[in-house]
Amino acid sequence: MPTSMRVMELVRFGGADTAFTARELPRPTPGPGQVLVRVVATSVNPLDLQTRRGDYRDEVALPTVIGNDVSGVVVQTGPGADDFRPGDEVWYLAPIFAGQGTYAEFHVVDQALVALKPERLSHVEAAGLALVGMTVWEALVERTRVRAGGRVLVHGGAGGVGSAAIQLAKALGAEVVTTARARDHEFVTGLGADVAIDFSAGDPVSQVRELGGVDVVLDTVGGDTLTRSPEVLTDRGRVVSIVDTPEPQNLLAAWGVNATYHFLFVSPGREKLEALGRLVDGGELRPVVGAVLPLADIAQAHALLEGGSSGEGRRRPRGKIAIAVQPQDETLHQGTPSP
Repeated sequence: MPTSMRVMELVRFGGADTAFTARELPRPTPGPGQVLVRVVATSVNPLDLQTRRGDYRDEVALPTVIGNDVSGVVVQTGPGADDFRPGDEVWYLAPIFAGQGTYAEFHVVDQALVALKPERLSHVEAAGLALVGMTVWEALVERTRVRAGGRVLVHGGAGGVGSAAIQLAKALGAEVVTTARARDHEFVTGLGADVAIDFSAGDPVSQVRELGGVDVVLDTVGGDTLTRSPEVLTDRGRVVSIVDTPEPQNLLAAWGVNATYHFLFVSPGREKLEALGRLVDGGELRPVVGAVLPLADIAQAHALLEGGSSGEGRRRPRGKIAIAVQPQDETLHQGTPSP
C-alpha cells in the first residue's frame, strides 16, 4: 500500500482559480477506534465555497485539505475498530472543521461516524447524498418533526439540499411546495413536489399564502427569504434555516404565528446514514448528481457550483457536483441504477 497520497490542498483564501494546489502528503494512519478509507468519491458543497473564500478563516489554518463527503472502501482499521473490515464499502460525513478533509485519496475517521454504503448507490451517488441527506434528515425529522398531512415549503428545490428535502418530505407524507426557476419546475415535480413556484416571477410569499400557508419552511437561501418566512406560516409553524445570516433579522412577524425557529449546522453520525439508507433501499430517496469531475478539477467544480464563469457561460447544475477521486475504482461497485 502506498505511503503517500494525492490531495488538492487549499493554500490561499479567495477565488477558486488560485486557491488549490495538487500535492503529495503522507498517507494517514488510523488510531484507536478509527478506520482508514480509500476515498473513491467526494462532493462539493456550499460550505466548501465559504471555507475557500475565507468566511471561516478563524476555523481553518492554511494550508489544509477541505471537503466532508466520503464514499469509499475501508483499507485498514485501528485498534478497537471492530465494526468494519478491509474491503467494506462505506459512506459518511467527515467532522466539519476537524482534521484533514476529503479532497484526498485517503481519509481517517472514527468508525462511529461510518455506515455501510447502500447497495443501490454507486460511490459517486453516495458521496453526493451524505451531507445533504443528513442535513435534511436533521432539519425535517429531528428538528421540525414533519408529519403526514402537513405542508412543507422547500426553498431552492433544484439544488443539492432542496432536491433531497423534497423527496424526504414526500416520504414523510407531507405536501411539498418548492421554489425554483420555471426551467426547473418539471424537474422538481418529478422529485415529488406538489407545487412549484417561480421565485423570479412575482412575489413567492403571496403565492404560498394563496395556498393557505405552510407548517414548515426549509430555508436554504437566507437574507430576505428567512426574514419573510413567518408570512407564509400557519399558527405554530416551524422554520429551519441552514444558512448563516450575518445581517440582523427582523423576526417580529414570527410572534404573531407563534413560530419556532431552528438554525442548523449538521452533525455527522451513523444513525442518520442508516435511516437514509433505508429510504434509498425502499426507493423513496435517490441522489441527484448533476455533474461529476475528477479531483484534479476541484477548482472547476467550485466555479461550477458558484454558477460557472462568464467565459464558460455554464450555469449551476441541478443537484450535487460529485468528485471522482479514484474514477478507475468506480468499477468496484457500480450500484443499482437509481429509480
